[in-house]
Amino acid sequence: MLFLCHPKCTTCKKAQAWLDDHEIKYEFRDIKENNPNAKELKKWYALSGVPLRKFFNTSGRLYRSMELASKLPEMAESKQIALLASDGLMVKRPILVDSKFVLVGFKPAEWRKWFEASS
Repeated sequence: MLFLCHPKCTTCKKAQAWLDDHEIKYEFRDIKENNPNAKELKKWYALSGVPLRKFFNTSGRLYRSMELASKLPEMAESKQIALLASDGLMVKRPILVDSKFVLVGFKPAEWRKWFEASS
């Protein structure tokens, strides 16, 4: 299982503590230092079952400065993926990637549901 996060992000710290508290093994990846590439993002998006817009860090400075809230609805999927792949901090975090599911953002109840269903 792959856990992508930004070490300074408080939500990521909570998610990592949740994983550790539940004794879930994972490979840690700093999303800023080693951002996801387009191929990974396409695969994770398909597996996630959520709209691509959910992969964007809507509270990030870059998202706001580029005024993406108004641009994304008209932007082609391939351009959105390229944009996400261009900067790890553009991507919503944390992301938890398993062979059966991808969770974007940290919602403890949602994470608990997935782990109960997969065990």
